[in-house]
Amino acid sequence: MPKIPNAPKSIKKGYALKNLLDEEAIDCLANNIAHVYPKFQSKEFRKSALDNLEPLEFMDRAKHIAIALHQYLPDKYEKAIDVILASLTPPNIATEGLGLAVLFYLPHSCFISLYGLDKENNAGSDPFNISMKAQYELTKRNTSEFSMRPFLIKDQDRTLSQLIKWTTDPDPHVRRLCSEGSRPRLPWAPRIPAFIEDPLPILPILESLKNDQSLYVRRSVANSLGDIAKDHPELVFDICERWLSDASKELKWVIRHALRHPAKKGNEVALQLRIKARN
Repeated sequence: MPKIPNAPKSIKKGYALKNLLDEEAIDCLANNIAHVYPKFQSKEFRKSALDNLEPLEFMDRAKHIAIALHQYLPDKYEKAIDVILASLTPPNIATEGLGLAVLFYLPHSCFISLYGLDKENNAGSDPFNISMKAQYELTKRNTSEFSMRPFLIKDQDRTLSQLIKWTTDPDPHVRRLCSEGSRPRLPWAPRIPAFIEDPLPILPILESLKNDQSLYVRRSVANSLGDIAKDHPELVFDICERWLSDASKELKWVIRHALRHPAKKGNEVALQLRIKARN
């Protein structure tokens, strides 16, 4: 059966995050793939993945492992994705307390972002829908917020259209992907210059999810709005003022959380809005 390696519940002092993608993780990945794809050359993959891995940091390790994986999966992207999806562990039900073990799936995300944009990797056929399906499934195990970025940069309209549809998905992991993956300044990820300049295209996502039943999702909405506030504070102040007119206590928390950055800088409007959101 597919499995993921053991890992700490949280980052500990003295623990290097890159150690999550170590020899044990590579062995686990090889076993999971070989379990569903008997042609997989596990020993060769393991050698390629471990070659020059040690000096790499966490995100670079994920990319390095994805490139190694690509050498030993079917050439056609669609067939490779079928293998990867078949190798996944069951979806997570919980949204909190999952620990760091789920970051094992970061190379899988890198595989999608590296090879899932170009039809040349898919025998000339557009791989967009395949990549969306893969990210939909993967985000239930970890998150597809990082692999979603290049799709938003290269194919904004189609990707946003898909994310907006997913805002009503029954799975909170999928709904959170919509707001988190489209954040203009997502940590650890490439920024999305178009949304930094003009965040209006992602506002329908935040509007749809602002009263989500899951704190996991609402926190992401707040963080996205906080990103926008760094470049367009007046826009965010107007949104928060409008939301406050009929806000639940949960939405008031979203507003307070979204305004943390300008409030810390002493912005009077942000400070006053946070006071209103406490009442």
